[in-house]
Amino acid sequence: MQGKRILLGVTGGIAAYKSPDLVRRLRERGAEVQVVMTASARQFVSSLTFQAVSGHAVRTDLWDPAAEAAMGHIELARWADLVLVAPASAGFIARLAGGQADDLLTTLCLATEAPIALAPAMNRVMWANAATRANVATLQARGIQTFGPAEGDQACGEVGAGRMLEPIELADRATHQILRDGPLHGRRVLITAGPTREGSTRCGSSATAAPERWGSPWRRRRARPERKSCWCAGR
Repeated sequence: MQGKRILLGVTGGIAAYKSPDLVRRLRERGAEVQVVMTASARQFVSSLTFQAVSGHAVRTDLWDPAAEAAMGHIELARWADLVLVAPASAGFIARLAGGQADDLLTTLCLATEAPIALAPAMNRVMWANAATRANVATLQARGIQTFGPAEGDQACGEVGAGRMLEPIELADRATHQILRDGPLHGRRVLITAGPTREGSTRCGSSATAAPERWGSPWRRRRARPERKSCWCAGR
């Protein structure tokens, strides 16, 4: 997994204490790891811990003026070869299934073209709840992978399904996933965007800027009036 880029999302849950070790395991395999934390996750683990083990500043806020001056959430979404959310809480899973983009991590999951994998972690009753099961099924139907959960002792004192997989197993599964799907960087992506010949995106891209850089195959696709290019979608 040398040189592969993993965006690790950390949501609120006691299992977040395992996530720094997961970063270490991924880096041992040669991956570069960028951590994004939700507000709830910061109640369990310090962002400084993740900065120390990952070697990168941790992203926490969709409204970071410095990062978003250059549309940082889009850049980060395009950076990843794999988005791994560990732990993935019941609340995060519900928001992602509903297509919400109300914080940095959910926004990145909607904006990325990289594979997404979730490592659920919650109380056994929450995991068995019909709403959670439906949300997981919805995400799996969209191609999002689920790593776990495992069964065993839980922080609440109960025993059952809902434990986050151990970091070494998650690192192994992430390695398999990323090597199976391959890197996304360098792919040329054309987005269907309705009946228009030309257009631009919020990031400043335009359909007329790309032919000189992408060459004649792009021009042939560009000739179809129902398609529009998003320059920021290129990898």
